[in-house]
Amino acid sequence: MVLDGPPAPSRESLVYRGWPVELFVHTEAAWLHFADRETANRRSPLLAMCPDDMLPADTDGLGALLQDEARKRWAAGPPLRTDREREDERHALTDLLDDLRGCTDPAERLHLVAHILQRASELALLNGGHWLGRGKWLSRRLAAVDPGVHCALSEPAAQAIAGDADAFATVVTQVLDLAGGPLWDGYANR
Repeated sequence: MVLDGPPAPSRESLVYRGWPVELFVHTEAAWLHFADRETANRRSPLLAMCPDDMLPADTDGLGALLQDEARKRWAAGPPLRTDREREDERHALTDLLDDLRGCTDPAERLHLVAHILQRASELALLNGGHWLGRGKWLSRRLAAVDPGVHCALSEPAAQAIAGDADAFATVVTQVLDLAGGPLWDGYANR
């Protein structure tokens, strides 16, 4: 919803006639600000939902303009990563894999596998120039653009949680290889 002023910008969750409804209320400037901020983070729920939203009312055409802007930005994809960002991602995932290989505590292993699954999924998406997501949207985005990697990461994650992390570590290493390989020796963040 785009308004000229207050209560924009705001967000509200409510139940209307038995249906859950989320209201995202923006001014044009607030919409552009959120779109810019989310684009910089390579994760934009706003741009993902706007291209296909129905416009029940659009008296001045602003809704259609912002919808078209969302389509263009979404189609352009997220901004490219810097070399430093790629090295940081590779090192973080390499470090997590090393922690998993030496992990004997079941509770720690559960957290490590969950974190590695998230980081590896994000790396696979970023390697392909795709938008990120959180929670179910991370899984859905990866499944949509690379169902093979999605299954290859997701299926052995349960085995890794149970204590057999070999297959999971192998797939995560393959994702790392596509990004330039594991990175430990020689890494410096200055």
